[in-house]
Amino acid sequence: MAKNTDILFEQNNRCGVVTLNRPKALNAMTYEMFAALDAEYKQWADDPHIYGVIMQSAGGRAFCSGGDIRALYDWWRAGDIATILQLYGTEYQHNWTLDRFLKPHVALIDGIVMGGGVGVSLYGTHRVAGANYRFAMPEVGIGFFPDVGATWFLSRLAGKTGLYLALTGRTIDAADAYSLGLVTHCIAAGHYPAIHEALSEAEPVDALLAGFHQDPGASDIAARRADIDRLFSAASVEEVLGNLDAETGDMEKWAREAAADIRTKSPTGLKVAFQQMQRGPKLQLDEALELEFAIARRFFDGEEFFEGIRAAIIDKDQKPNWSPATLEQVTDEMIEAFFAPLPDSGLELVNPFAR
Repeated sequence: MAKNTDILFEQNNRCGVVTLNRPKALNAMTYEMFAALDAEYKQWADDPHIYGVIMQSAGGRAFCSGGDIRALYDWWRAGDIATILQLYGTEYQHNWTLDRFLKPHVALIDGIVMGGGVGVSLYGTHRVAGANYRFAMPEVGIGFFPDVGATWFLSRLAGKTGLYLALTGRTIDAADAYSLGLVTHCIAAGHYPAIHEALSEAEPVDALLAGFHQDPGASDIAARRADIDRLFSAASVEEVLGNLDAETGDMEKWAREAAADIRTKSPTGLKVAFQQMQRGPKLQLDEALELEFAIARRFFDGEEFFEGIRAAIIDKDQKPNWSPATLEQVTDEMIEAFFAPLPDSGLELVNPFAR
């Protein structure tokens, strides 16, 4: 069997090193990459010589742009939903494996991190943002919903910032991410070789990263936090839009732009995401991932997600034909059906480190 060069593993003395190695594809994750990650982490967990793990990426522009959605589209066109489900089951299992992984895990993120890239980094112990760090959960823009545990982590962000990010799909920088706790440190990429060297010698990770951390500066989200909370405190997506449309004064331009962003998204995706943020605070991560697998199954039974992929990366016309086409046409009963338990076997996560 040919070696998988899309993801590289090495051992630097006491440190395991993962490199996402698909720079031309913005390091988008494939099924094989998720499966390889999960297998390698289980081995490193049992190896007493391994102190911790560094995750990095090749290419510079993107840490990881998410999952390989072009492959999903091709499988869907071929009628191969089983392979899509296998990918998502493997991906969510690795999210849970990483959360349960007890050794230091340092993700060096100096570029775009979205969707599946968030899932392979967020649940580690340390998340380091470089100057080029950019975070987004833009799934509602392609007819899907924020997954990889976003039901759990976005709903726990301060105030209504998680709902704001879920509905707009907007990109935030290192200062915003640090203020929200999405990253633990902000460190210039020029220091990454020193981090590698120190962790290879098992130097204590907390003191090491604290020594390199630099204040990322003012956060736009933190500055707007009170207004975001006010505008996004609503009982529905329609009410959020009403609040944004009615805004006047200093926040009027910002509110109009946010409303315009939201109106480009999938009405179904928006309402699913809104419901996720209501349910998320009551769920643990594993429960959220298992719920998301059920939601994903429902999306795979329809065409919304694949229409979003078509418009974004296949035909690239940026003109998805959402169905239903308006928020008003998406009923409460439709959304409840996404969250209902699966009639057959769903995802059953396993903690591989439980003894």
